[in-house]
Amino acid sequence: MEAFIEIVSKNYLLIFLLVFTVILGFEIISKVPTVLHTPLMSGSNAISGIVIIGAILLIRQSPSDAWIELVAGMLGLALAMVNVVGGFAVTHRMLEMFKKKKK
Repeated sequence: MEAFIEIVSKNYLLIFLLVFTVILGFEIISKVPTVLHTPLMSGSNAISGIVIIGAILLIRQSPSDAWIELVAGMLGLALAMVNVVGGFAVTHRMLEMFKKKKK
């Protein structure tokens, strides 16, 4: 528990920025019209791809006893992969709507 308190006390500004960006992102996305959600999800695949690369680098460079870094990297990797797979699934469904029906 002391290690956790030490990490929080050293990185309180980064934790504040993380919480602030999560709240800001939620507010911005909630104001987007429904029609634009699919193109935004398709565009977010590129950002999630960058997050995946960053998470892989974080996991790879972390020492085996730095469990907070490893957990953060795995969490980032898992959430980014869910976003990428979901974005591709939604984009595929959207593109299927524009194909001509076979008779």
